Amino acid sequence: MIEVRNLTKKYGNFTAVRDVSFQVEKGEILGFLGPNAAGKTTTMRVLTCFMPATAGTARVAGFDTFNQSLEVRRRVGYLPENVPLYLDMRVRPYLNFIARIKDIPSRDRKKAVNRVIELAALEDVENRIVGHCSKGFRQRVGLAQALIHDPDVLILDEPTNGLDPKQINEVREVIRSLSGDHTIILSSHILPEVSKTCERVLIIDRGRIVAGDTPANLDARLRGSQSISVQIRGPVKEVMDLLKKKDGVVDVKTRSSLGESLWQYDIDIIPGRDLRSELASSVVENNWDLLELTTAGMSLEEIFLELTTQEEEVA
Repeated sequence: MIEVRNLTKKYGNFTAVRDVSFQVEKGEILGFLGPNAAGKTTTMRVLTCFMPATAGTARVAGFDTFNQSLEVRRRVGYLPENVPLYLDMRVRPYLNFIARIKDIPSRDRKKAVNRVIELAALEDVENRIVGHCSKGFRQRVGLAQALIHDPDVLILDEPTNGLDPKQINEVREVIRSLSGDHTIILSSHILPEVSKTCERVLIIDRGRIVAGDTPANLDARLRGSQSISVQIRGPVKEVMDLLKKKDGVVDVKTRSSLGESLWQYDIDIIPGRDLRSELASSVVENNWDLLELTTAGMSLEEIFLELTTQEEEVA
């Protein structure tokens, strides 16, 4: 659905995006992460035909962003970080105006406006002047205008910017509901939000892609192994010996004592192996108490910092 090949964008002597390549499959939600000035917004502006690339190609829904920009724009909904709204208009008339300029037939406009008002939860402010709405509601109006023509591709730059926790959850649910039928690129500085919403992430730093995978796979690549955390009540030496003997276990560490004979253990496992059931059975067979067993990994924030720090060290 989106295919980017060797994309480069220069502003004079400054290279904002350097030889970037990636693709996004139909129905996928992709998280696009990076520090300030990393190249996220520039890449999004090229994909939405806001500006041309200096070199390389980008195709959206099968159309080239340079040679077929009108066809791309018909198929893309764009929510920029700073939402450009007509603040003197009321919400419903504004959305009706957007429906007109996006060539939605007159017979379908009311239905389209009603649909996005419901999706973005704007019922309480639909007759209010946009400039009199809170920042959170203005953000939702921006999301509604991006959705109004039911585009194949959504490109959302900081879509939860300015929203409270309840509103963030509502927008997250809206975005999730759109996956499958829509291909979505989502940029955000709220890293836990990306991990809850996106199936895959790209991390860009200094104009280059430094990593691209699921959060779980990125975690495993950085650690060199997967990790399980368990709480077991039993003789610590015998528990350690048992865990270390398991095929596929790389290392075992005790993290902390939680009470009499109760310890928390961190178990590093070869990537691709799932030993949870086997470990649980062994603990029960030895008549020890298994109080907790969870997969443990780096947070998306830790992955982001680790990768961008590595890039700085290499530079």
